[in-house]
Amino acid sequence: MELQKISSKGPQNSEETAELVNRRINLLTLHLNPVQEIPVHELELLRCAGKMKAINVSTETLSEYMRGKHRDIQEEVFAYFNSRPELQTPIEISKDEHRELCMKQLVGLVREGGIRPFRYVVDDPAKYFAIAEAVGSVDMSLGIKMGVQYSLWGGSVINLGTKKHRDKYFDGIDNVDYPGCFAMTELHHGSNVQGLQTVATFDPLTDEFIIDTPNDGAIKWWIGNAAVHGKFATVFARLMLPTHDTKGVTDMGVHAFIVPIRDMKTHKTMPGVEIHDCGHKVGLNGVDNGALRFRSVRIPRDNLLNRFGDVSRDGRYTSSLPTISKRFAATLGELVGGRVGLAYSSVGVLKIAVVIATRYSLLRQQFGPPKQPEVSILDYQSQQHKLMPMLASTYAFHFATLHLVEKYSEMKKSHDEELIGDVHALSAGLKAYITSYTAKSLSTCREACGGHGYAAVNRFGILRNDHDIFQTFEGDNTVLLQQVAGLLLKQYREKFQGGTLTVTWNYLRQSMNSYLAQPNPVTARWESEEHLRNPNFQLDAFRYRTSRLLQSVAIRLQKHSKTLGGFGAWNRCLNHLLTLAESHIESFILEKFIEAVKNCPDENSRAALKLVCDLYALDRIWNDIGTYRNVDYVAPNKAKAIHKLADYLCFQVKNIARELVDAFDLPDYVTRAPIGVQTPSEAYTQYTQNVGF
Repeated sequence: MELQKISSKGPQNSEETAELVNRRINLLTLHLNPVQEIPVHELELLRCAGKMKAINVSTETLSEYMRGKHRDIQEEVFAYFNSRPELQTPIEISKDEHRELCMKQLVGLVREGGIRPFRYVVDDPAKYFAIAEAVGSVDMSLGIKMGVQYSLWGGSVINLGTKKHRDKYFDGIDNVDYPGCFAMTELHHGSNVQGLQTVATFDPLTDEFIIDTPNDGAIKWWIGNAAVHGKFATVFARLMLPTHDTKGVTDMGVHAFIVPIRDMKTHKTMPGVEIHDCGHKVGLNGVDNGALRFRSVRIPRDNLLNRFGDVSRDGRYTSSLPTISKRFAATLGELVGGRVGLAYSSVGVLKIAVVIATRYSLLRQQFGPPKQPEVSILDYQSQQHKLMPMLASTYAFHFATLHLVEKYSEMKKSHDEELIGDVHALSAGLKAYITSYTAKSLSTCREACGGHGYAAVNRFGILRNDHDIFQTFEGDNTVLLQQVAGLLLKQYREKFQGGTLTVTWNYLRQSMNSYLAQPNPVTARWESEEHLRNPNFQLDAFRYRTSRLLQSVAIRLQKHSKTLGGFGAWNRCLNHLLTLAESHIESFILEKFIEAVKNCPDENSRAALKLVCDLYALDRIWNDIGTYRNVDYVAPNKAKAIHKLADYLCFQVKNIARELVDAFDLPDYVTRAPIGVQTPSEAYTQYTQNVGF
């Protein structure tokens, strides 16, 4: 560009021209030798590594602690698909072929592999989610198809129905003789379930419900298993009862009904049912999503899933719950397992991506000091900053979702109302936060692997496309975070009105006053490594931020509601509310990570987890350092110390990165990455052979 400027401006004096030419030559030289300065910083880091004792990590011991009691069932899933390579999804496959393969995979796993996930949906949810994680890592389409069959279709029958429904449908759902759908979403209503328009009108003369789609906006849309394989659907519709007044019918709210959509023998569409294929999607093309329209489809009265509301032969409605809103809340509360599963499965996807990117970065070598061997790209600080906080987050999310699954399992056994509220809030927040983080991280991992990351064999593109919809189904992430924010505000009001707070929010009860007090000017300046790595400091910092955000948004809402009304005030403060919800979820994640570190029985594994936990905490604090500086929670020198220590922890985690990713214990055909090799050069040779070089 500078030489072009010279020619465009006409003659220049020779000294100026020579200076510009020399400058351009120097720039070109730097392009040819761009990293001469970089290894110097790396060597400095190596010299200072003596400050921290080296950690000798046993991959097997750490993996045993990470994967816990359900490791065996996951190994059975992996072993089955390893023994049946023809059932492993190829890189290049058409939509129709992928759909048929997914069905074969599910049927084979259940009937030939002897793994029956449906039996654990209610009795041992933790085991079910462990199977779902393993199945989803083989093929995410298979994981979703299994979830539709067992968690959504099967789960709705078990959780919303009664004994007669379980007796009639359980075995057929379990062995996949009764493939089914979960027909909730409509073309015009997704998140707003109470706005569904499909109707189910009771006909007392025939003792039947008549299912109708009143308009195009009420067509059931994006229904998994509907386009090809489904024979039944749990249809959510407004229950309409005939009355003897001028209205003619009474709307009893949204209920669930079992509707046959295809003949059991011929597989032909049932009379009055119209099925359309939603076609090729961005991802998850092994799942046959379809659209359903109902034209006066008659079903027996017994097909009403009647746990929370029933209709007698003479058309009388009975329920143990007094209002439509309470019945609706109870119905959706029983379906929260879908969000739990998505949060858990999203962590599984993140594990795969981090394993592939980290292993590649350890073996890929580029540049180095003059006349010396090239260095691993993970030795570069920029690569460490891309991947090591992500690896730390993966561990943090793992322990947080394990806790969520445990709480959900406890809830299914106890039916405790307080626990139900906690699980609802946690599943909404963790599903939204983790799936959003994973979606961004998949792109980062692809970029971290350069051109080779663009090869389909390395799965980043497939994972990214398949996972993307996790941010939308089972509740749009933005909507779910608003629910969390709303619950936080409710707890805030109860705190200052003398009410009790539930376990999930207990830090508000215990410490709200101290968090909202002025920061201590002494501790704001503490910058020792011991202090910054103290879990009490880290957790207090996270909770302080949440409490500040909660107090400030409550004041803003009160102010704006006077002029804008409740809805307008909420919309005016919406980004603030989303930040509050994310902050609360981060506090919860850190709390569970700290607990997991303390509970680890092996000393070396505990030291490794502590290192990773510290990186997670300090990286998060540094990323939002402006918040802490604005209120003088952290003094300038302390902020610098946090940044410096986070950098150093990033480097230390890099030193045990191979052991940390190996502890996830993923099989070769899942990661598609070069593993189990002795040297980086051998690994790179294997890698290039795998992608056809």
